[in-house]
Amino acid sequence: METYQQLNGVALAYMGDAAYEVYIRQHLIEQGLTKPTKLHHVATNYVSAKAQAALIRQMETDQYLTDTEWDYFKRGRNAKSYTHAKNTDVLTYRVSTGFEAVMGYLYLSGQQERLAEIAAWCIQQVEGGNLRHETK
Repeated sequence: METYQQLNGVALAYMGDAAYEVYIRQHLIEQGLTKPTKLHHVATNYVSAKAQAALIRQMETDQYLTDTEWDYFKRGRNAKSYTHAKNTDVLTYRVSTGFEAVMGYLYLSGQQERLAEIAAWCIQQVEGGNLRHETK
């Protein structure tokens, strides 16, 4: 298998999407949500392309990511993707792909503590109502 440094942004995003969603699902289960329909509905507040794009914009405002993490964001954002989400515009989708690429980089590079820290920060932002869901 290729190392995370050699993976393209879409492959990193593929892994990052799964890693981030595990944290979100665990959080929601711990909150007592157990009905699949309700879980999915609530999870979209955290894992949709619009939510992830808003989260990464807040990270930029707060200067939350390291320079290396921003490099991986840019790799994911700029990756050539042949698909995009049906419920959002291409720009939002690309920004969310960058968000997922950061998560993939952290997961594949073994930085589980940082990944957990960012996931917790994201949960706090969503639950605190601190996000703007507009396209930049």
